[in-house]
Formats: sequence, structure tokens, C-alpha cells
Amino acid sequence: MNKPRIAFAVPGDLGTLTGGYIYDRRLIGALRSLGWHVDHIALPAGFPDPTAAEMAQALQQLQDLPTDCPVIIDGLAFGALDPKGVTQISAPIIALVHHPLAKESGIETAKRDRLFETERQNLAQTVHVLVPSPHTAEILTSEFGVPENKITIAMPGVDQPQGAPEPIDPPLILSVGIQLPRKGHDILLRALSQITDLPWQAVIVGAALDRNYADLLATLRHDLHLTDRVQLAGQIDRDPLGQLYRQASLFALATRYEGYGIVFDEALVHGLPIVSCAAGAVPDTVPTDAGRLVPTDDPDAFAAALRLLLVDRTTCESCARASKRAGKNRPGWDTTAQRVAEAITHSSHRERI
Repeated sequence: MNKPRIAFAVPGDLGTLTGGYIYDRRLIGALRSLGWHVDHIALPAGFPDPTAAEMAQALQQLQDLPTDCPVIIDGLAFGALDPKGVTQISAPIIALVHHPLAKESGIETAKRDRLFETERQNLAQTVHVLVPSPHTAEILTSEFGVPENKITIAMPGVDQPQGAPEPIDPPLILSVGIQLPRKGHDILLRALSQITDLPWQAVIVGAALDRNYADLLATLRHDLHLTDRVQLAGQIDRDPLGQLYRQASLFALATRYEGYGIVFDEALVHGLPIVSCAAGAVPDTVPTDAGRLVPTDDPDAFAAALRLLLVDRTTCESCARASKRAGKNRPGWDTTAQRVAEAITHSSHRERI
């Protein structure tokens, strides 16, 4: 029997260490383990802000696919593709929307409006849509007009940790997220500056994808006198990151928006109390008893939550137990791939929305 075949189009380097790329890479591997033949299509790296040449190249790559080969298009490219070019793609289109591009923080209103309209038009050309969370599904139905029966929620898988916790002293506060305004590392730094009377150290892990924002963080760390206590580690490999999770006592991410947030699952499986913000899909991802969620852009509230978990041992241990319980129930990537495989199979004969 021939293997079922799909194409999976992703812009840039599939090995990039961000949540969206990790999701794509692990899903491709898990689908192949289920017996699917997956053709990885490497779209140009410029998305979601491609040059004219990159746009033309991407559309040509997608238009060259055969009509009987469904293609999953990662949302980083999908939402920015020229809708006129998308209509010329004959392969059945399955969009993978981690979160709508217009939800990114720190972009100008005109660009936000353009991305919203582009993504809305492109979603109308799909036979199915994959999302990582109920929150993203709700946004696509309420704001983008995607019918509920054309959406499959395929929550990210997670690997259970290798090795026991190895907490270090002073307690390590770990934050993992690319250096973009949406991740709120500036709020975290301002919060940390309010609790310097307590013993702690912090590491912020994540690639500097926005150089201006990365420079702002470096300046802020210096101006707030945190250079001896906070490390801006940049992008690191998976094994050293796993070691940091085992060494940490708290996980903190002052995010302004998440379509899901794989790093929260990683914190949960390591049994870490979590301090974050009630933004996007975070309340659906982080159990209420596993930490504290505060409003976005509120360093005072974030500092108070950090202080509570650093000072109140009973509360911290209770959150850690709840975090570990939730982590044990998180699905593996095989479960994610099975849901996606079923969605592809059931949608293969549908008309575009």
C-alpha cells in the first residue's frame, strides 16, 4: 500500500528554535512515524515580510504542487501570501495557524490591518485549518469567519523530562521566549528590578529576532542594575535548555499574547510554578493552581507574583505539585500527529471555504 502523501511548507530554517518551528518540525517527524510521506517545502526566509522576489518564489513553489497532494502551509507564511497568488494553488490547502499574524505586538496599525485582511482572504481558500489551541480556534471563527467544522485543534505534544530536578541556589527564575516585543521580556526585567532584596538569579533564553528590541533589553538590563543577576542567553540548544529547566525553581514569561505557548508545557512537565500573564491562550494552557497569571504590561503585579512564590514556600510547593500533575497529562507528539492525520484524511475531498 502506498504511503499517504502531503507537502508541508515552512518559511526559512526548519531547525529554528522557536515554538512555531518546533511544532512544525516535531509534527513532520511524528507524521512520518505514522507512515505518512511528508515532502518538506522550504519557502523563502523573509516571511512574514517577504520581498517581491521571495513572494513570487513562494507562490511558484506552492503552485507547482500536484492537485492530489494536500499542502500544509505554516501560518508565518500563509497569512502574508498574496491572496491572488493563493487562488492559483491547485493543491488542497491546509493552513497551520499558530496565531494570526495581526496579533503580533509592536507592529504598526496599517501593517496589522493589511495582515488581517490578507489572512482573512487566504483562510477562505483553505479546505481545512489546523490550530494549536481552543483560543486560536475561537479567534478564527469569531474574527476571520472560519466555520468551526473546518478547524482541528491539534495541541502541541511534549516530551517528558530526562533526569530529576536539580534546583540551584540562589533560586533560578527561567524565562524562555524569542526576543520580540510580544514576549514581554522588558516587563520581566522591570519586575525583577523590584525584587532585588530577595535571593534569586534569572536566565532569559531566546533568539534575538528583533535587533532593536534585543538592544532595548540589553540597555534596560544595564540601566536597572541587573547585569550581575540576569543573563540574556540568546538561543541555546535543546540539551542545555533541558538542564536549565531542571535547575530552575520558577518559570516566568511576561508575554503580551500567545496562540498556545509550548514553553508552558515544558515548564509544567518539569513541575515548575509559573508566573505569566492572562493573555491569549495562556489561561487555557496554564492551570490556575500551577502558578499566578497577572494582567499584561503590569510590572508591579508581575513582581508581586514572583515575590509571593519566592517567599511563600507553601504556596510555591503547592503550585509545583499542580504543575507536575498537569504536565503528566500533556499529550505526546504521536497524539498531535494522529489528530492532524485524521483531519487531512477527512478534509481531502472538501471544497475550499
